[in-house]
Amino acid sequence: MTKFKRNRKYFVYIVECQDGTYYTGYTPDLKKRIEVHNSGKGAKYTRDRRPVKLVWKKEYKQFKPAFLMEKRIKKLTRLQKESLVGGRRLDKVLADAGK
Repeated sequence: MTKFKRNRKYFVYIVECQDGTYYTGYTPDLKKRIEVHNSGKGAKYTRDRRPVKLVWKKEYKQFKPAFLMEKRIKKLTRLQKESLVGGRRLDKVLADAGK
């Protein structure tokens, strides 16, 4: 059995679904994860909203910060996520959101 490696690169990402909604997740292999979403084997939310398109990402060196940031981003409003996708810095978006 392979032990789960937590000390490697992780990405927090936002994809835009075909219906215009956003989905946020984290993964150690961004390219593969997008392929999985688009194959219909990814998150339940994205299965009926394919294809998805990567619109934002941030790299982390460890699992825990990526996991915690994904949770914070998921709590943002649609407008706050749009601001992030549009190029606003993550720390500014989170500060404005009080998160």
